[in-house]
Amino acid sequence: MTKKIEPGVLLTGGAGYIGSHTFVALVEAGYQPVILDDFSNSHPVVLQRLQQLTDRDVLCERGNVLDTSFVAGVLRRHRCVAAIHFAGFKAVGESVQRPLMYYSNNVGGLLSLLQAMETTDCRTVVFSSSATVYGDPATVPITEQFPCAPESPYAHTKLMCENILASLRTSDPSWRVGVLRYFNPVGAHPSGLIGEDPSGIPNNLMPYVTQVAVGKRSSLNVFGNDYPTPDGTGVRDYLHVTDLAAGHVAAVDALLANAQSFTVNLGTGEGTSVLGVVRAFERASGRTIPFEFGPRRAGDVAQYFADVSLADSLLGWRATCNIDDMCRDSWHWQQRNPDGYRNSSGISLNQQSGDLAQPKPNDPLLSPIGI
Repeated sequence: MTKKIEPGVLLTGGAGYIGSHTFVALVEAGYQPVILDDFSNSHPVVLQRLQQLTDRDVLCERGNVLDTSFVAGVLRRHRCVAAIHFAGFKAVGESVQRPLMYYSNNVGGLLSLLQAMETTDCRTVVFSSSATVYGDPATVPITEQFPCAPESPYAHTKLMCENILASLRTSDPSWRVGVLRYFNPVGAHPSGLIGEDPSGIPNNLMPYVTQVAVGKRSSLNVFGNDYPTPDGTGVRDYLHVTDLAAGHVAAVDALLANAQSFTVNLGTGEGTSVLGVVRAFERASGRTIPFEFGPRRAGDVAQYFADVSLADSLLGWRATCNIDDMCRDSWHWQQRNPDGYRNSSGISLNQQSGDLAQPKPNDPLLSPIGI
């Protein structure tokens, strides 16, 4: 019996939080994902976890997306029919402090990927954008027709990348482009094997709450309790990372099936307040989350959630998980991995060779690199 050929899909930054969950979703959908990552903001042990989850060899090539010839070689070797672009810096605050680094890496990374794709005649790309391109919207829910008014260098890089993709599509209609503006990804794989592992003090609410629950931090600082919302705290659209991963797969499916380019929001279409997240996490963990109110944080808005009807009509995609599901899976991940991937054993980086070091002969898991 002839083995079915699984279409190759390149995942730049595929060892990261969203990329790793998308890897699993792609495998389940019948694709052969290929990770390209330099591990500057991810952990190689995630490859071991992905092998456990998918029961298959994990294809990964270590390198930087800014190396155009390297990216082109990866695309050729694995005969990729599409790429999903995650690789990039993503901390809003850091982008304000180091804008040149963000513009160089985020915009330059996309340009390098597109040039490599053009030379290998792979013209289907899904760009992992962000709802931050909308800035401070006048009303909610936010539709794709809202004006874009980014307020940080990070958000500006996302919009610049979207503009580059639009120009490319106009110049050459053979390109198939999907832009996904997603809101606040949280949660973890239900297995607890992969999840969010931020370095240092978390920038986002959910990982901070999980660290308070497990005792790594004493309390949560809630920025502002005088917003015009039901409980006075800011409202956001939290989206389970597995739903977000499914959205990326739906985007690849749609582009390969009908070649219609699109820009869509990915979210639940509902907002949850900061205190709502705290209460949901208390239900999930059975623990009290101490918190203190502080002044509003500059740049924060009262409410921010998506209109997701376009994703439903174009992609047949809609979120399936609620805030309780997100908190349950976040707590499961935190319990199983109190220090994230940092204390995991198995695969380690070999800095001199540029590949992943070979494990000892009795190590059960090995991800082939550079095939």
